[in-house]
Amino acid sequence: MKRLIIFSGIIFSSLGGFAQSNDIATIKDTVDGSCDMCKKRIEEAAFVKGVKRVEWNVDSHVLTVIYRPSKTNENTILQSVAKAGHSSEKIKATDADYNKLPECCHYKTNSCSH
Repeated sequence: MKRLIIFSGIIFSSLGGFAQSNDIATIKDTVDGSCDMCKKRIEEAAFVKGVKRVEWNVDSHVLTVIYRPSKTNENTILQSVAKAGHSSEKIKATDADYNKLPECCHYKTNSCSH
């Protein structure tokens, strides 16, 4: 009986770890920006509670986010990026948020000089 209890404990522990590993999701979305200053801002904005890893590629403009769906969701992450002034394919930044960006980061005008 003692062996059965220990064996059951090991099985349930393994299943618990398996369930937690399934609590990981990845999103990829195109986010507007133009430079390394934008990269830093976009990545910081996307790093909300529940996000494990963020990378925005300056050349391709692809934002990749690895996160826990039990703690956050795609909409929350992209909403935070939009609030920082950067539009994605799914959520557009308001004009007010866009206009808060430094002049050199106004990606709609392609005026970035760095």
